[in-house]
Amino acid sequence: MRVTKAQAEQNRAHIVATAARLFRERGYDSVGVAELMAEAGFTHGGFYKHFRSKADLMAEASANGLSQTAVRAEDMCVADFIETYVSREHRDGRAEGCTIAALSGDAARQPESIKTEFAIGIESMLTALQTDGEAPAETDQHRARATVIDVLAHSVGAIILSRACPDGSPLADEILDVCRESILSSLAHADSGRASDGEPRDTTAADG
Repeated sequence: MRVTKAQAEQNRAHIVATAARLFRERGYDSVGVAELMAEAGFTHGGFYKHFRSKADLMAEASANGLSQTAVRAEDMCVADFIETYVSREHRDGRAEGCTIAALSGDAARQPESIKTEFAIGIESMLTALQTDGEAPAETDQHRARATVIDVLAHSVGAIILSRACPDGSPLADEILDVCRESILSSLAHADSGRASDGEPRDTTAADG
């Protein structure tokens, strides 16, 4: 039976979603094309009807996963995002979790096309995290961006370090707990600093 254009697009999207999940779970090099296609429910030969190479699929799957994480971040405040992200559930749910935390180490050794997708995805995450509340004044934009870079890097690092430990290791949970508390504390401190900066100066005594 001839496959319609709409069905072909659905098949491609399903392959990309399957690849994104498998790559997050096991890394780029540990997932072969034949296995990937079988997992998606298709034959090995059908792969090249959709993609020129595995590298092309890796780039598209990475973009797909990165955009999903950014969309989730947009739907919650930064503090709620940190509570969800720097958690045991995320740490243990590698296949359904953040592409940045799962594959940044792999991406560093991949072609420029994949690194470019990561740069775009990381920028989208920074934008999503920075949209919480009102846009900062121009003079505060650099500080606001520095804050979200620190938050994202700290959060991703916490997950990576925790995953490097044995699953039942107390250290795996300790890393998450310490980093989550530190990130939330730094955010609260930054918020209080912005509130202080925004308060009008009391000039009563000087004017009197």
